[in-house]
Amino acid sequence: MNLNNFCFDGKKKFNYKTFNTSGDSKKYKKEKILKEIQSDILKLKKFQDRLYAEGKEAVLIIIQAMDAAGKDGIIKHVMAGINPQGVKVSNFKQPSVEELAHDYLWRSHKVLPRKGRIGIFNRSYYEDVLVSKVHELYKFQLMPKRCKTKNIFKLRYKQIVNFEKYLWENGVTVLKFFLCISKKTQKERFLKRIDDTSKNWKFSKSDLEERKHWGKYMSAYQDAINATGKKTAAWYVIPADQKWYARRLVLNILLKSFKEINPKYPEFQKNKRNEFLSYKKILTSEEKK
Repeated sequence: MNLNNFCFDGKKKFNYKTFNTSGDSKKYKKEKILKEIQSDILKLKKFQDRLYAEGKEAVLIIIQAMDAAGKDGIIKHVMAGINPQGVKVSNFKQPSVEELAHDYLWRSHKVLPRKGRIGIFNRSYYEDVLVSKVHELYKFQLMPKRCKTKNIFKLRYKQIVNFEKYLWENGVTVLKFFLCISKKTQKERFLKRIDDTSKNWKFSKSDLEERKHWGKYMSAYQDAINATGKKTAAWYVIPADQKWYARRLVLNILLKSFKEINPKYPEFQKNKRNEFLSYKKILTSEEKK
């Protein structure tokens, strides 16, 4: 899997009309990929342990997608083996009254991961250039007239780029994933949710209403990805028609990023090491007594 094919960091443009939502998944055997996923989850766990111990850098993972694209599955299966003490998942649904009383980045900023931790945003501040753009929600928000201009989304793209640059310059690595499925695949998954009573809770009439705006959403994603994909905060567009393939890709990208971060366990100075050896001597002497 050539990860560069899925990376959008400003060097090339994302076009949803020509993007293959199955990728090259036909080249791989599902059973083999599932085994590799289990093996690599252990590698991710070791990286997380070192990240936590070093405490120098934080990692923010942003997952965006249309309904039924597999966001929850990515979080559940890819992040399954890591220590829950070192990760926090934040979900961004319809803003609360308190959140609407602040700027749109406020609710995201307050739950950013601390150094040594991994933060996962299930949806994010990008909703304010996606849902808000599709439904023109900004027109109904309490903001000064000067803020409600026809350039509002161009300004927000710029603000987001500056915000993510700020995070990068302050020790936060931002990894952004768009799980890209076809409209046909979404329909199939919706039907499964309806037929399987144990999954009925995952489906609602609003899902059908949002599906009517598919073209507008794809256009909004395309604009956002092309405007905010930068070297220090690249977008990875993941072909998500096959869940196992999407999970493998996300895991590969996470491992690649952690290798670049290269967190290390803290190294003690020689005098500190001698101090630890003295502690060991005390403990072992207890056994003799």
